[in-house]
Amino acid sequence: QVQLVESGGGLVQPGGSLRLSCAVSGSFFRLMSMGWYRQAPGKQRELVAIITSGFSTNYADSVKGRFTISRDNAKNTVTLQMNSLKPEDTAVYYCNAHAPLNNQDYWGQGTQVTISS
Repeated sequence: QVQLVESGGGLVQPGGSLRLSCAVSGSFFRLMSMGWYRQAPGKQRELVAIITSGFSTNYADSVKGRFTISRDNAKNTVTLQMNSLKPEDTAVYYCNAHAPLNNQDYWGQGTQVTISS
């Protein structure tokens, strides 16, 4: 069974930085595509960033140049470094793992990120 645990959310002022981490249990992490999604109040969940098993990355236009996704296959972790944060980045951030072997998606419990002065 795959389990995802996020950490690193919190309250930060505009222009600040946060680093989110997601620890993944289970086998075959290196084969999974990993992503970060977010959901703001009253809005649909949206993709923020994704990193494939081959380390290719893709970002939402709204975060390009400010956020960086990375993965450590030795530690089964994926990280989202968020810089130059804006109030509109406020949301619950969710870690996602897509397992190609069974075409299953797994989600973490979410971590709150609040950008406010």
